[in-house]
Amino acid sequence: MKKYNEILESVPLFRGISEEERQQMLDCLRAQQQRFAAGAVILLAGDPADRVGVLLEGRAQVIREEFSGSRTILTGLNPGNLFAEAFACASGEHKTLPVTVLAVAESVVLWMDYRKILRACPAGCAFHHRLVENMLAVVADKNLMLNRRIGHLSKRSTREKLLSYLSEQAALHGSAAFSIPFDRQQLADYLCVERSAMSAVLSKLREEGVLEVERNRFRLKQLPR
Repeated sequence: MKKYNEILESVPLFRGISEEERQQMLDCLRAQQQRFAAGAVILLAGDPADRVGVLLEGRAQVIREEFSGSRTILTGLNPGNLFAEAFACASGEHKTLPVTVLAVAESVVLWMDYRKILRACPAGCAFHHRLVENMLAVVADKNLMLNRRIGHLSKRSTREKLLSYLSEQAALHGSAAFSIPFDRQQLADYLCVERSAMSAVLSKLREEGVLEVERNRFRLKQLPR
């Protein structure tokens, strides 16, 4: 586990917990690592929502698949990201996952039983209350992130959705130049728009001098109108 110490230090769930305490806590939680090949299913919609994952290595996506076969990307996952925590912590005895998590690249996941996170530690770990506080903060932050996405999707046109998302990314990165975790199709899925229509809008924005784009790298050159 020491190999991933730097990644684990960045995980909000472990904020305020020292390396020594974290290792003791992971032993107490019986945390386990699992490796996934690129394209593999990490979690499948319909599976029991009984564990929380931390991406230690690789890239993954949380997606929702409709009966028709259409797919919507809800979010991308990078090393240090926590996932499935909101579903695991939801009420109900027979909880199942409404989403699928796919490995975009070869990935390593750290699994933890959510019940051991939320319940009092039988070993009386002094830092366990901090873990519960951190979990509440993580769920709250995830709710804010989903609200931001709803804000993008509430825009009427593809242009407005795209500019809303790109403006947010510039603000989050603190720079007019930034990279996004999606390719063109993935970005179109995330914004729930057609890829061809989005590509046409990007070309138009580039012609207007609003932005520069190369693959997943963007630079906003002026405030969009």
